[in-house]
Amino acid sequence: MIRILLIALFVVFVIAPASAENVNKTYSYFSVGGSTLDDLERELNKRGPKVKSTGQRHPGATRMQFHTRLGYVEKNGSCRVTEATVTVRAKVILPRWRQRNGADQDVRLVWDTLSSDIKRHEDQHVSIARDHARKLERQLTRLRSKDCKTVAAKAEATADALLKKHDQAQAKFDQAEAANFEKRLLKLMRQRVKLIEAGEIPG
Repeated sequence: MIRILLIALFVVFVIAPASAENVNKTYSYFSVGGSTLDDLERELNKRGPKVKSTGQRHPGATRMQFHTRLGYVEKNGSCRVTEATVTVRAKVILPRWRQRNGADQDVRLVWDTLSSDIKRHEDQHVSIARDHARKLERQLTRLRSKDCKTVAAKAEATADALLKKHDQAQAKFDQAEAANFEKRLLKLMRQRVKLIEAGEIPG
């Protein structure tokens, strides 16, 4: 019987205020060892990225910085934003198992399913950030006032408000993922078994 790794998965944390449309995403990896599910759980808890907001280590994390660049034009006693370029820099941190080939098939099945789901989850965090960045960019390009100093203040307030909504969306996504984690993983494993039996992916 296959056991499921029950782990508190997935955290995203934003480390800079601003915004983003263009996404610069990179991946980095931390190594885990062992040949059993217990080994893997210990390694993930020991070596996973530590998140300041929780004080805990996690099997995967995404660190993001949002950068905003604005262009203004002042004419005839008014100022407006003519260009808003928002960029997200995302660093996705994922686990890499060193001893996969020496483990039992059931352990490999759980790991392959779990690691794939971790990557999907973290990539979705980046997609959420990208969507909010585009929304922010649209909001910024509508800003105008009597002078550019006022427009700049409005831009800062707009970015702050949008980032709060972004953070809420990320937290809501984490909560939903955690609530159905075991059910989702079982479903994914059944799908993977079918693909292995059909010879479409290695076991």
